[in-house]
Amino acid sequence: MNLHREPGGRKELWLLLLAAAFVFSNGVALSLVMGGQLLFRYLGTPLAWAFLIGGCYYLLNRYRPYRDPLLFPLVALLTGWGVLLQSRLAPNFMWRQVLWLGVGAAAFLIIVILPQDLRWLRRYRYTWLTLGLLLLLATIVLGVNPSGLPVAQYWLTLPFVNWVFFQPSELLKLLLVVFLASYFHEREKQFQDNPTHNWRQQLAYLGPLALMWGFCLILLVWQRDLGAAALFFILFLALLYLATGNQWYILSGFILLLMAGVIAYFAFDVVALRVDAWWNPWPEADNRAFQIVQSLYAIASGSLLGQGIGQGFPGYIPVVHSDFAFAAIAEEWGLLGTLGIILCFVLLAYRGLRLAYFATQPFARYLAAGIVILFSAQAFLIMGGVTKLLPLTGVTLPFVSYGGSSLFVSWLMMGLLVYLSGENQDGSYEG
Repeated sequence: MNLHREPGGRKELWLLLLAAAFVFSNGVALSLVMGGQLLFRYLGTPLAWAFLIGGCYYLLNRYRPYRDPLLFPLVALLTGWGVLLQSRLAPNFMWRQVLWLGVGAAAFLIIVILPQDLRWLRRYRYTWLTLGLLLLLATIVLGVNPSGLPVAQYWLTLPFVNWVFFQPSELLKLLLVVFLASYFHEREKQFQDNPTHNWRQQLAYLGPLALMWGFCLILLVWQRDLGAAALFFILFLALLYLATGNQWYILSGFILLLMAGVIAYFAFDVVALRVDAWWNPWPEADNRAFQIVQSLYAIASGSLLGQGIGQGFPGYIPVVHSDFAFAAIAEEWGLLGTLGIILCFVLLAYRGLRLAYFATQPFARYLAAGIVILFSAQAFLIMGGVTKLLPLTGVTLPFVSYGGSSLFVSWLMMGLLVYLSGENQDGSYEG
């Protein structure tokens, strides 16, 4: 297939320049609002972002010229927006976020440029998933919380670097996508040759898959990382439906999810708190529901165009730089900003699903679809939780919220998408 690189290259460059204009104009505005003059404290992070994005663009053009021209600009814009937010909301953490951005960008380039194919990823699916499960098990014994509190101990520290924290459940998301994509790639013909959906054959096909997936869920529920557990459940159902075409799996899955939610409401205080705050936060607006109420006030005060960067009061929302980054965007960039974020994820989902649709290999199809499902579900869950459309799950907004391990794994997944977009596909990436 003949891919026309020049139009795509120009389009990508212009989109990156627009992203840079947005990031730097807001960086200048933030510096003037907060310090009354241009300060490196607020312009240093956009400069570091520009250096990393520019380096990635140069190396991509040199070593992977054939690729989707929208994927990289989208992740660049979202990441730049996230850097701005950390400069605004969590200045003590912003350089740590930039460091993770550098590590993620390096991993992104390694994934996109070095592999000749992805058979090594598909062939060792049980090895990758077992590694992720062992890391998750390690958090049960050695897990810590960066704040020092004895709750939500989902992180591990690196040896000899006790200020670097990594959350294994973030990496497990990617490893589970790889495992499912490889499994369905191997079993696709068996599913297609069994149109009657004989339950014994289906059990034989799905038994090992359900066993590994169920083990992941048990560990996550044991840790009470229920947001990650919900993401895993959605991913499994969506890919299972893509592989089998059986709508019964979707229906029964949502029934099970509803039942699990009811059980979790009575079994876990954190779930009861989030459901109560979602259903009616106002009776406890100054106590248990304070976070979601302040989020709603922030969204309302943003109106159409927002208060302007540095001119709102998102700091009233606890943990605003992580779980409630979307509320901060709504307050300071308004409805226009939130629609911009939503549009970015919609475009990312569209290009990723288009890539999956035109993929010539089943593994590439399931891998691209799984990554898109993860990004879309995670963004929807946190945006729905912040706006009180859904109970809060505690997941991060990909590329935007503070969180090193989330940012790193998100860049890894984008590396796989960009790599797949450069492979031979039955479609063009000109438009």
